[in-house]
Amino acid sequence: MPITRRIFLLGGAGLTLSACVQDETEGIVAKPTESGPSLVASSYGALPDEPFPIPAVDLKKLKPKYRRQLVDFPTAEVPGTIIVDTPNRYLYLVMENGKAMRYGVGIGRDGFTWGGRGRIQYKRAWPRWTPPGEMIARQPELEKYRDGMEPALDNPLGARALYIFQNGQDTFYRLHGTQDAASIGKAVSSGCVRLINQDVIDLFNRARPGATIIVRQSGDEAA
Repeated sequence: MPITRRIFLLGGAGLTLSACVQDETEGIVAKPTESGPSLVASSYGALPDEPFPIPAVDLKKLKPKYRRQLVDFPTAEVPGTIIVDTPNRYLYLVMENGKAMRYGVGIGRDGFTWGGRGRIQYKRAWPRWTPPGEMIARQPELEKYRDGMEPALDNPLGARALYIFQNGQDTFYRLHGTQDAASIGKAVSSGCVRLINQDVIDLFNRARPGATIIVRQSGDEAA
């Protein structure tokens, strides 16, 4: 999975970003360092103590390659950086000593994507979901949620959300949870990056507000 140094493009706004991933990340192949039935069971079991109890993941719907695992991932990016590899449907949280925690993700459909370098401005547990006006225009049935949808298992943001800003402005793209394990690895959302609820909770607990996030889209090839 090459992490490239090409200048990213803002898909929706068509704005060129000046930041780039450093050369040392090119050509990296992430190798699993932890796996096995016990790790999977502890990662994807039920979470009954959440405000809205979360059932265990149906592992028949979550492909093994998209299950959370610690991988070898040497990079020049500092620990705490989040790298989303949209072509391969992975999110990496850079850790110490050349490691990263890797999560499978679902991504936005064509025309509903964002790419570039930003920051995690803040994060929320069991967030309200407020669809943007453009979405309501496309889907008038969402009008009832113009002022927000209360937290719940069926809330589109799931159990946790991390909010992506760039240059101090909200991009309106999020890293967020979902109950739909079958959607991981697919391009089905309205632009946000989705993780199974158990994974977004794990990421939420590890990631810090202010962390750098790099989202690599298809076509961001090495220069």
